[in-house]
Amino acid sequence: MIYAEVQPRGVPRPWGLCAVALLLLALLVGLGVGSIGIGPGGIVESALSHVPFLHVRSPLSSVEEAIVWQLRAPRVVLSALVGGMLAVAGASYQGVFRNPLVDPYLLGVAAGAGLGATLVIAYGGASGQLVPPAAFGGAAISVALAYALGRSAGRARATTTLVLAGVTVATFMAAAQTFVQQQHSNQLQNVYAWLLGGFSTATWHDVGVVTPYIAVSSAVLVMHRRVLDVLSVGDEEAASLGVDVGRVRLAIVAAATIGTAAAVAVSGLIAFVGIIVPHAIRMLVSTSYRAVVPLSFVVGGAFLALTDVLARTILSPQELPIGVITAFFGAPFFAFVLRSTR
Repeated sequence: MIYAEVQPRGVPRPWGLCAVALLLLALLVGLGVGSIGIGPGGIVESALSHVPFLHVRSPLSSVEEAIVWQLRAPRVVLSALVGGMLAVAGASYQGVFRNPLVDPYLLGVAAGAGLGATLVIAYGGASGQLVPPAAFGGAAISVALAYALGRSAGRARATTTLVLAGVTVATFMAAAQTFVQQQHSNQLQNVYAWLLGGFSTATWHDVGVVTPYIAVSSAVLVMHRRVLDVLSVGDEEAASLGVDVGRVRLAIVAAATIGTAAAVAVSGLIAFVGIIVPHAIRMLVSTSYRAVVPLSFVVGGAFLALTDVLARTILSPQELPIGVITAFFGAPFFAFVLRSTR
């Protein structure tokens, strides 16, 4: 009987089509907008010209082809992947912790990644090749410590102790990062440039490196969307329905964390995506995680791709850190969510 009450609906077809259309529009805008504007028709024909056996001729010049596919396309694709991962991780964290205000950085991912990147920038001469793996390693270590600390407190109130452990580890990591920054003040600009996030240096290599992590992590989270609805009724009730709460929570947290760490490693720290997108879907579409989780990935990709367009055009020829744009939209949205969840 309880299971029937928590049986969710999937993604409504009209909303699913709208989400895909929004993502395609965001990709076209990202590829076309810049110092040299290129129309969507030319972009589509150029893309089709690279498909074998279609015999479509690209209307773009060799310079425009290079601009679209070598400069803009990697950052557009990477921003969409990162945005989708942060959004779906945020939705999953909110479900597994039954708290609508948590984000993908809850267990110290941001603090660990920031410390890892800061150490490499400070002691490695801002080596661009080493920053992503150091950020990923720092994020993974931070979350592993938080989970171990939370488990050491016992199974009772597991969710609460895990959150508190994450806060503890994040505070320690942030303190260590501040210490390193003070000892290497000449590298502060490089550190802050990474911390505020951006895709100005995105390459197809970055896309290739991060795609497997995001694909596997997001697939695991989408597969667990039904279980997230069951967990929303409480651990005891979910266990009575046959759900292994501990195993499921570990799987969801691990998948969301690995995907978030990989995303942060190539983009820097981008805040509020994991709060804005899932809550917008809840308000417009459904509160069921069967709809929220898959739609979050698609809409999150569109949101960050469009945000990246703003970041590189609003003060052209200068480029704003994308974290500034997301914080500008996210802070008032978070305040609205906080007020609405009284």
